[in-house]
Amino acid sequence: MPLEYARSTYHPKPWGVDDMRPWSKWHRDGTKVGEIWFERESEKAPKPSLLLKMLFTSQPLSIQVHPDDTYAYILGLPGGKPEAWYVVDAKPEAKLAVGLSQRLTRGQLHDAIVDATIVDHVLWRSVLPGDSCDVPAGTIHALGAGLVIAEVQPRVDVTFRLYDHGRGRELNIEDGMAVALGEPCPCPAEQCRLSDSRTLLVVNPLFVFERLDLPPGSLWNLTAECETWLLTLSGNGSLHSLQASLGDALFADAVTVKITAGPNGMSLLAAYANCVPHPMLLKRIAENGEPDTDHAHEAQVMEGFSRALAAFTRNHKGRQL
Repeated sequence: MPLEYARSTYHPKPWGVDDMRPWSKWHRDGTKVGEIWFERESEKAPKPSLLLKMLFTSQPLSIQVHPDDTYAYILGLPGGKPEAWYVVDAKPEAKLAVGLSQRLTRGQLHDAIVDATIVDHVLWRSVLPGDSCDVPAGTIHALGAGLVIAEVQPRVDVTFRLYDHGRGRELNIEDGMAVALGEPCPCPAEQCRLSDSRTLLVVNPLFVFERLDLPPGSLWNLTAECETWLLTLSGNGSLHSLQASLGDALFADAVTVKITAGPNGMSLLAAYANCVPHPMLLKRIAENGEPDTDHAHEAQVMEGFSRALAAFTRNHKGRQL
């Protein structure tokens, strides 16, 4: 089953940047690129269920919202669109918005969208590299300027704009009102340390988002039981015969991937199509190629796994998923 480099596609946006280095050397005569989408290596390959992106912002995005499953089905879509963000880089003044500063009635929310005062109701928060955010479907949200974001979402391309900073693009007030939750939302997401090498960033019913930090020269087996996307954040290493360094993305499915971290170690984001964290996603192996029989490490992972499930249940109690 496949382990392959991801193919990058570039999407111009009015709020994008004209220089994505060091994450990409691609340049297009001053065109502002806002998003890199990572796709299967072959255009003829079956479409995966998840979409991994990188976003680059020089201006604020529109204030927007995405549909839940119920409304998505009405539109003929396969499902709703929850998202998760990881802050790869952030300028000192960079902010993002997830949810409102206070609960609004349906009437108050409608008036705020129509008269453009919704911009005064979203809750802008300062963020730092390494922060992560869960953005459930129906949550009003936006990104500010000066951010590099890694985003994972189901492969559903629908956005309802509620405010667009005077750019003249169409707003989607009726659809937005049909799905928007006029309330605050926890942010940043509560991260959970699963082991010395695994940090759980976001978990929801459609995918799990983790950060993997591998020490210099260490050897690992990564068990990709289901569709799994990897994005290299720092360092370098090999995944089977494939070399990966800063900004490289890979796709794996139904395969165990042998990872060798480089001399400076290696950090990756991992997003996989499951509703709970995989307790043995990452297992260290000894230099002789045999599994590391470090029972203390395995116990640490299982303890972290239990904490993660408890946090997931607590954070999503009463929330429409």
